[in-house]
Amino acid sequence: MKEKYYDKLLNINTMGNQNWNKTSTHNHPYQPTLYIALEELFENYTLSEEDHIVDFGCGMGRLNFFINHMFNSHVTGVEINERYFDVALINKESYEKKNKKSKGKINFICDLAQQYEVRPEDNKFYFFNPFSLQIFTKVIDNILQSYEENIRDMDIIMYYPSSEYLEYLDYKTPFILEKEIKLEELYKNDPKEKFVIYSLKC
Repeated sequence: MKEKYYDKLLNINTMGNQNWNKTSTHNHPYQPTLYIALEELFENYTLSEEDHIVDFGCGMGRLNFFINHMFNSHVTGVEINERYFDVALINKESYEKKNKKSKGKINFICDLAQQYEVRPEDNKFYFFNPFSLQIFTKVIDNILQSYEENIRDMDIIMYYPSSEYLEYLDYKTPFILEKEIKLEELYKNDPKEKFVIYSLKC
């Protein structure tokens, strides 16, 4: 199992899912992106040490640690659930014990996604259907405002994207669909099982 293998390799614990009944109308349940899907994503999409990725609805931080392990990138996780945030901090301490070069490159913030202040260096933004369209649009507005204040290339990376997210980006923003990474070999008969990457160039 990739789940156990990578959690052990990274010295973290990110397994488990959350029941829909325990979430609110606007915030969807915790469900980490499977490692096998992340492998497929990063075989087709590359990051660098200079990239600053923001993971909205990061849960226990799986994506953050995987990205840093693969590319030594800067990663910030934003999580509203205090319990998952606390686990992410524990994971960070454990991960950094084995990965000294990662210190200062992984951070977690416990706050509403729409309250996150997009920094001038942030240039990649990850979403795995973490919340309602109403919150998503506010987050995208914040990203676009940051772009106007400090123009740079930006990417939005989405896994299992909702049709509402896609329609909003297609018709209400300047982001352009750059790439689709379909997971047909991993998941049969589900067209939503894919990564989509939208780009905004300077």
